[in-house]
Amino acid sequence: MTANTMMALEKSKPSEGLWMVDAPVPEIGPDDVLICINKTGICGTDIHIWNWDEWAAATVPVPMITGHEFAGEIVALGRNVTGLTLGQRCSGEGHLIGTESRQSRAGKFHLDPGTRGIGVNEHGAFAQYLRLPAFNVVPLPDDIPDEIGAILDPLGNAVHTALSFELLGEDVLITGAGPIGIMAAAVARHAGARNVVITDINADRLALAEYVVPSVRTVNVVKEDLNDVAHALGLREGFDVGLEMSGSQAALDQMVEALVMGGKIALLGIPPGTSPVNWGRIVFKAITIKGVYGREMFETWYKMIAMLQNGLDVSRVITHRFPVQEFAQGFAAMKSGLSGKVVLDWTS
Repeated sequence: MTANTMMALEKSKPSEGLWMVDAPVPEIGPDDVLICINKTGICGTDIHIWNWDEWAAATVPVPMITGHEFAGEIVALGRNVTGLTLGQRCSGEGHLIGTESRQSRAGKFHLDPGTRGIGVNEHGAFAQYLRLPAFNVVPLPDDIPDEIGAILDPLGNAVHTALSFELLGEDVLITGAGPIGIMAAAVARHAGARNVVITDINADRLALAEYVVPSVRTVNVVKEDLNDVAHALGLREGFDVGLEMSGSQAALDQMVEALVMGGKIALLGIPPGTSPVNWGRIVFKAITIKGVYGREMFETWYKMIAMLQNGLDVSRVITHRFPVQEFAQGFAAMKSGLSGKVVLDWTS
């Protein structure tokens, strides 16, 4: 590497894997900042890109520096940037928006149809340096460490989903015990839910859910009947709120049946392809379904940082840490289905 190049993980060719390369240090514009990356998280999206599946091949241009979960510090400021300082620790919103759509002009930035993603459509955070619009920067308080800063993006998905509906005193069903589902369980408990139940068919992930959120009730739906669990908890009519995180049509169908009349579902999981839905059942149970995408800019960030500073603890969801030179081991851990969040260290 030279003074003008950096280490980066790149999708260099349209095949499985990522490659460590020397890449140019990004040049920033007048409204950008340059961030020195300290920690990055590996996301499910990164696994799709690694595998080069049908979605990745249709979406990601090659070559592309991937990655979008990060924490670091600002090392350069564009001439128009105000309110940020050199050396300031930060994370950031990875959705790059326009300003012309009706949604953006109404302040609903997360709904901008022209959104582009760092690490997907634009060069991302799996690098020593990241260029980011100052608008997207989220400063990190001193009491939030870099490795938590590096998973604020998926925590934001959990927070956005969980806080879609009132949770105080409610009985909450979560389908899918991946890292985001587990963090949503922690958020639901922190927000005052009475009972939080999380289902999966992966025993290791259910064990991790119990480790991260000891008060959650885990259910392996292969071995236990969800109706029996609801009865044991004293639920007479069913769950009030469902958070669908699995992307499984069977899990969504089970959730619809398990909810009370007039129940509410926040839908983050994405079923593959086209799935059959019993809309009649949803109509006759008066179920409200809300699709959730990303994070609200920037209310979700405000909420999750406030909760982290007020006792929300998701640190145990990080199960693996690797120096970036061992990135292949990090991706293998994620692909195994036996991990929580995997964090790469760029400072070594």
